[in-house]
Amino acid sequence: MKSYGTIKVLITAMIVSIGMNMNLNAQSYTLNNKSSSLIVEGTSNIHDWTMEAESTSGTISAEMDEGKLEEIDALRFTAEAEGLKSGKSGMDKNAYKALNTSKYKKITYELKNVKEITGSNGNYKAKTTGSLEIAGVKKDIALNFNLTISPDKIILKGEHNLNMTDYGVEPPTAMFGTITTGETVKIKFETHFNK
Repeated sequence: MKSYGTIKVLITAMIVSIGMNMNLNAQSYTLNNKSSSLIVEGTSNIHDWTMEAESTSGTISAEMDEGKLEEIDALRFTAEAEGLKSGKSGMDKNAYKALNTSKYKKITYELKNVKEITGSNGNYKAKTTGSLEIAGVKKDIALNFNLTISPDKIILKGEHNLNMTDYGVEPPTAMFGTITTGETVKIKFETHFNK
């Protein structure tokens, strides 16, 4: 009799658990390159500079409960290294050489862990860690971003500072070394993911 009671409790717990999980709705979204932007800002001994990514792709998968964000299951983002454009061909050429784009075609980020999600009513903040690969070097980074969620779209917005030498990238130079760039760059992104 005692074991029968235990079995009943276990079955009830399983049914409740299944019911709770059914309320969570895993949804996948694909990055819209035309609506998204990724900008790299840097400095030099002459003037500040920017490069913008022309070719990006990615996906995000999120657990939703009646429109409320519960969890981010997966996030992957890719930018074509030679899709970074400054509007100046000489600078682009030096940047591609520094990034060794003949060998490493893509810059990628992949989510590893979500530490915290806060917010409500379609506006959230996420604290995460992920793996960023540049020029063939992978490093874990802390990346925090804002999310705006509507029924058919998720928008991620944020920025991150990084030191290029951490990825084995020597800051580009020009004019026989008379123009030198700083080691630290700021990456600003606004990525639109559609269902």
